[in-house]
Amino acid sequence: MQKRNVLNSARLLELKKNRKKNFLNKILFSFLGILVVFILLAFLSRLSSLNIQNIEVTGNQIVDTNAIKQEIEQEMSGKYFWLFPKTNIFLYPQNMIVKDLQNKFKRLENISLSIKNDKTLAVSVSERKALYTWCGNTPPSVSNVGIQQDESLTSVNTCYFVDENGYIFDQAPYFSGEVYFKLYGAPDVGRQDASTRPTSGGLSTDGNDSDPSGSYFSEQYFKQLIVFKNILVGFGLKSISLYVTPDQDAEVFLANQAPSTNEPEIIFKLNGDYDNIAENLEAALTTEPLQTQFKNKYSTLQYIDLRFGNKVYYKFTTSPAVTQ
Repeated sequence: MQKRNVLNSARLLELKKNRKKNFLNKILFSFLGILVVFILLAFLSRLSSLNIQNIEVTGNQIVDTNAIKQEIEQEMSGKYFWLFPKTNIFLYPQNMIVKDLQNKFKRLENISLSIKNDKTLAVSVSERKALYTWCGNTPPSVSNVGIQQDESLTSVNTCYFVDENGYIFDQAPYFSGEVYFKLYGAPDVGRQDASTRPTSGGLSTDGNDSDPSGSYFSEQYFKQLIVFKNILVGFGLKSISLYVTPDQDAEVFLANQAPSTNEPEIIFKLNGDYDNIAENLEAALTTEPLQTQFKNKYSTLQYIDLRFGNKVYYKFTTSPAVTQ
């Protein structure tokens, strides 16, 4: 009984009360200290000497400089937690700026940011080089091997520039003639920015559907297709366009001197052995009777079909033939 009275004595109760008070005071002072530091940092972050005053853009030739600056300024507008300005040289949203520019301007390939002379944001960019054009899911001319053209398609498709990797990045103006090698077929879906990989699929882009910019044209086979196109040049064949069909066949259209006739085609499997395909084509072009017919009746050639192993089928305006 006496022990219980000692534990509940006025002195011990006072000690407990003081300890609790001191603990709460420490918490309060710590909070106030952190708050003071936070406010001080917020004040310092707004100093003119620590904030970006100018934006300098270099390396762009086609993308408008002012448009780039406006996007950056928009990304840097506002404050973090309503206190810290996004223009601060230590806090500016570098990754978000790069991502925003890549999404807004598909033509931009590489973007780097740095602080120059303490107050200038130096933006160095490089632009994709347009080597080809992508002009829709279906070629404008009717194929002679059974592909039927949609009557709703116009004779002039909206085209987009394509770089060396098959990346579709910007709408192209109308070109008369064969300025760029043209690509047709559904582009790969899933990559709408420059930082992630696409997945296979199709994207409808005819008419007023989705903008294909940011997608790839047959990324898995693109470089092989371009190499094959260049091999045709060595065979004396001028290719003007390529169509990847929904059945995963590739059709290379050749130039034809007679404007009133369809372009002859070279057809092969998209996933085939490209070296073997090229060898079979070369052998067929140097074997009679195709060698002579190709030379004398080229304007009537409809197709050369390389989809069936070592057998090469071809057709002029007469009946089809085959070489072993």
